[in-house]
Amino acid sequence: MKRLAQISRQRLNAIVAGEDSLDRACREIPEDACRETRRNYLLNVANGASTKLAEQVAGPNLVLVWLLQIIGAPVWMLGCLMPIKQAAALLPQLVASGQIRRLAVRKWVWVVAGLIQTICLLLMIPVSSWFSPVVAGLVVLALFVLFSTASGTASVAFQDVLGKTIAKGHRGRLLASRALIGGLLTILAGVAIRQVRAGESELLLVYGMLVVGALLWALGALLFGLIGEKVGATQGGRNPIDEAGAGLTLLRTHPGFRRFLYARSLLLTVEIATPFYVLHANDLLHLDSRFIGYIVIAIGLSQVLSSPFWGRLADRTSRTVMIISSWMAFSAAILAVLLTWVHGRDAQLIGYLLVFMLLGLTEAGVRLGRKTYLVDAVPQQERATYTATTNTLVGLVAVVTGAAGLIAQYGGSMMMILVLGAGALCAAVTCQYLPEADQMLADT
Repeated sequence: MKRLAQISRQRLNAIVAGEDSLDRACREIPEDACRETRRNYLLNVANGASTKLAEQVAGPNLVLVWLLQIIGAPVWMLGCLMPIKQAAALLPQLVASGQIRRLAVRKWVWVVAGLIQTICLLLMIPVSSWFSPVVAGLVVLALFVLFSTASGTASVAFQDVLGKTIAKGHRGRLLASRALIGGLLTILAGVAIRQVRAGESELLLVYGMLVVGALLWALGALLFGLIGEKVGATQGGRNPIDEAGAGLTLLRTHPGFRRFLYARSLLLTVEIATPFYVLHANDLLHLDSRFIGYIVIAIGLSQVLSSPFWGRLADRTSRTVMIISSWMAFSAAILAVLLTWVHGRDAQLIGYLLVFMLLGLTEAGVRLGRKTYLVDAVPQQERATYTATTNTLVGLVAVVTGAAGLIAQYGGSMMMILVLGAGALCAAVTCQYLPEADQMLADT
């Protein structure tokens, strides 16, 4: 019986990993760390499922937009959420990478960041109740800046821990498994939201989602802390000035890296898009809790359907994942514009659910594709520097995208959809000229 249980557990590991044997997954990892691979894989997947669900239950693309709308915050604040997420998450990373490099075990950076995100979500509840709409909106944005800064710092640590504990050729599948299980849980969350009766307070529902999101981040921190990360090298830690210099040297030396930065910057138009589609959908359909539930289900379903495909494709060619995702984002914008002229609320409802499914597919593809591309393209000893340089420069671009909130405020949601569609089209064309990941540093 004990032997049967052991075999069953090994088979479960193989199913989650997408292969029959994980032994060959150790080919890039020191031999003394190989016995941790199966356990690390499952812990990483569980951490990802928890945080992916948290992003949907209490994230800036939907629930925080809904919160700001309910408390009466100005429209431009809603448009600032995703640019804040990008800029605050990305800009501090040049400092963070140099400090993380000094740590022999780097998983604790992610753990502390996860706990900070937990606290920020919980603080949004009293803030939105105690203050006027404008003040409450500003404080919520300030808390979200701290939330996103913690997220960005954790991202550097995650890339490094991923590279140390999971071998190349399996990282895309791991990221896909995280998204797949998170998507399944998101569908269940959407079904639960739909059960809320129309007469119940939508604000109380949002507060409940913030609490659940906070608990999920805390769970994610616990799971990440259990990952068996081996002690790594600490030499080469740099201060921010040295780290910036190292990053600029990489930009001058490798044209392929510069092309990746161009593509990564344009892909921001895909990653900041969802709140603006929520605004446009609200203009057409006047959202309520039932429709929000449908949106959550649509996004979760798209993650479930796309994750196995994106993961396997990313392990072969992450560049293609980014290309396909960009074209799908462009298609979502075209469909949203066409729905403006569609007659009948039911037809618009079905059409917009398809739009949100496309957005879920594109966001999952872009995030998985760009992460896998960079991790596979660069040497392990410089991974943190490449990641931080990319995220810091893209963060500067994200600051500029904060003007998108003003476009939505004064030009309307339709104008914003057109801008996002144009950005997705440019991203698709730019990604077409990227080298494959293993050729990025060799590209001249």
